[in-house]
Amino acid sequence: MTDFLEMRGLTMRFGGLMAVDGLSFKVAHGSIHGLIGPNGAGKTTTFNMISGFYTPTSGQILLRGEDISGLSMHEVARRGVVRTFQHSTLFAELTVLENALVGTHMPFRPNIFAAIIGWDREDRRGAEARAREALEFFGLGDLAEERAGDLSHGHQRALGLAVAYASHPDVMLLDEPFTGMNPEETRQMMELMRRLKADGITILLVEHDMQAIMGLCDTITCMSFGKFLAEGGPADIRHHPAVIEAYLGGARHVA
Repeated sequence: MTDFLEMRGLTMRFGGLMAVDGLSFKVAHGSIHGLIGPNGAGKTTTFNMISGFYTPTSGQILLRGEDISGLSMHEVARRGVVRTFQHSTLFAELTVLENALVGTHMPFRPNIFAAIIGWDREDRRGAEARAREALEFFGLGDLAEERAGDLSHGHQRALGLAVAYASHPDVMLLDEPFTGMNPEETRQMMELMRRLKADGITILLVEHDMQAIMGLCDTITCMSFGKFLAEGGPADIRHHPAVIEAYLGGARHVA
């Protein structure tokens, strides 16, 4: 695996608060990389910088060697970095297929003039084909005409991934995708992430479910108080004294 996404000395200040302090780590292409740490460690702020929601106070974010620090969310997404959020951002009143179509807006950008005179018919067909492909990939093809708000929690989270996948991402930033899931839904979500990896997509994952993290990730980076704390494979992190201490001595949290 080669380094694909690299954070160099990332720093984010909010007034007098140092949310992220000189954070550096690398994500290998085609890997599942976990970003963990206690509440308030700076994980979500780091995601916000990578996705373009925040501009770092200092430091760099490199994608394929290109500095993307400070680009807008739209420009970051156009370069293949797509983020999902902890809480569902689906359009509950739209169908499953219509939600997936939203994800195609990046590769199939609408053109109002073309739409008026009917020149965009081919693009529309391409967008629908991609949306249906994404739904099939996540086992949602039979639910295409269902209302998104009527889906089970597990299916809604899978649809969130399908919407992101429909945009042809190279990197997916997943913010606590296992929140609120029962054990069976967690198992199914883990399998979907393995399928994404097998499809060549790089995943950076923030998650508190340590069983999922340990079962999925190739590499895990641990933060504490905005700083890099430790990094390694699941076995390394599980038994790392500094990580156990960061979780307030709760070895059970990282077991």
